[in-house]
Amino acid sequence: MIFVVLSAGCAVHGPLSVEPPVTVPASFKGESAPGAPVERWWEAFGDKDLNRIMEEAFAGNPDLAAAYERFEQSRAVYRSAVAAGRPSLDLQGEWSREDTPSFFGNNTGDSYILSAAARYELDLWQKLKSRTRAAVLDMEALGEEVKTLYISLSAQIADLYYLAAEQRAQLRLAEQSVRAYADVLSLVEQRYRAGLTPAADVYRARQALAGAKARKVLFEVSLRVTEHALAVAVGRYPEGGTAGGVIELPETPQAFPAGLPSEVLSRRPDVRAALLRLKASDARVAAAIAERFPSFNLLGSYGTSSLVFSTGDIVGNFWKLIIGLSQPLLDGGRRRAEVERSRAVFRENLALYRKAVLRAFQEVEDALVRNRTSEERIKQLQEQTEAAEAAFRLSRQRYVQGLSSYLQVLDAQTLLYETESQLLTARRQLISDRITLARAVGGRWMEREMENRLAGNNHKGGGS
Repeated sequence: MIFVVLSAGCAVHGPLSVEPPVTVPASFKGESAPGAPVERWWEAFGDKDLNRIMEEAFAGNPDLAAAYERFEQSRAVYRSAVAAGRPSLDLQGEWSREDTPSFFGNNTGDSYILSAAARYELDLWQKLKSRTRAAVLDMEALGEEVKTLYISLSAQIADLYYLAAEQRAQLRLAEQSVRAYADVLSLVEQRYRAGLTPAADVYRARQALAGAKARKVLFEVSLRVTEHALAVAVGRYPEGGTAGGVIELPETPQAFPAGLPSEVLSRRPDVRAALLRLKASDARVAAAIAERFPSFNLLGSYGTSSLVFSTGDIVGNFWKLIIGLSQPLLDGGRRRAEVERSRAVFRENLALYRKAVLRAFQEVEDALVRNRTSEERIKQLQEQTEAAEAAFRLSRQRYVQGLSSYLQVLDAQTLLYETESQLLTARRQLISDRITLARAVGGRWMEREMENRLAGNNHKGGGS
């Protein structure tokens, strides 16, 4: 009867049942190539330098190294939670010397006690089990966050690698434009000396050449900065040359298959991490509720003691077994507040999980749209570049023949350079869109990378 009264008002926490936070469509709205999503997507570019840099980044990136240490911390927390549910055994010892008065004079003697004390909490309400479940879910969530970092890092490395390649191509284009503007300047100066063109044309030609040289310097700076960023992402000192000698942008591979929307939820480690965090918070709600129930502890000790006095010795073994009961009565509402806080955390994580799912679908849909529009933009820029090149040749020829002014040549030359530069940027942007799509789709290739690294760390730890 007393137990029923003490435990009145405590409710058993039911199991978590998470429904999909949004309606999952049968397919993505954007067009996508058929087939299953690719693994180790960067290998589709067929670039050995990129493959080498990617592996180097997986081994040397500081953020990835820090993420592994956070995961190791979570594993230690999990092992600690498991240990809390197991019996504990302590060895206790005590020695003392005392001098006490008695009817027969002072009684002087030594005493010692040596015992083994055991403790075990009966987990009737699964409080300890819930805490252990929360710890293992946190550990798994951190593991998924490490995999998320692998995806982000691979996308960052590839983006920087091909951004550097574009900037090299832009630098090469700028050098070609400098030579072209210098060639036109020489032509204008010849016509000026022959009295066929005004001095203003010479100044305009010199101004155009100076502008081309200034653009060349900007691309040199941008290239160095990009190479520095790539070196740091790999784990090197920031220096040039990290991206190898790639000058021309590669042929862009076909669009990666996005798969089905339902597959994204299982392939995206950030979504899985959000779900695991949600489940962990649910387990903590159960632990907070169980904290309001009575706790039972088994305590036992066994040992030997010796009391050596001048009046006689007392030597022997002893043992003790205690069953302890503890029931919270008055705590100022602290435990009830903890239950309410845990439930609020659960609702927060539920909202974050829904956000993670929605963001995953949005990123895939956005990537599909960008891939399609970038392909269309490249086609248009290619047509524009061909027309600009023909216009420049014609205007230069007419200028040599004295049939048009230098301003027409300058306008055509400037437009040709701008369209060629925009085409390079668009081609690199399409590569970036391919990378973004691969990142949005997720994958499973990170699991092997993580297994190999953890196995290597365990091997090193065992040998130290």
